[in-house]
Amino acid sequence: MAGCCRGGRPVRPRRREPGVTYGCLASMKTRPGFREEVVSILLSAAEGLREAGCDIYVVGLADEDDTTIWVTEVWQTKEHHDASLELPGAKEAIGRAMPMLTGEFTKQELSVAGGLGL
Repeated sequence: MAGCCRGGRPVRPRRREPGVTYGCLASMKTRPGFREEVVSILLSAAEGLREAGCDIYVVGLADEDDTTIWVTEVWQTKEHHDASLELPGAKEAIGRAMPMLTGEFTKQELSVAGGLGL
């Protein structure tokens, strides 16, 4: 937002080359009664993501229903993200969570231009 200021000065967005910073917005639906357990699995798998190249990992709950989970991720590169899925902890977490999911997923990949916290 160009109109934002810090200390009376305009804040310039942090710019990165398109495609260098990889973002992913994803949602998944759990079977009724399993959302909290899946959230716990996702959060426990977050350990070690920074070392794997992850800058931001946020797990959110949809307010409009009790089965949807949203995950927002920002990675140094898509390659870092893809490699993280091969980590033993990630594979184990995915294996534990899958039986509690319905198979309804959304995913939007994007190039991150910048923002707060990056």
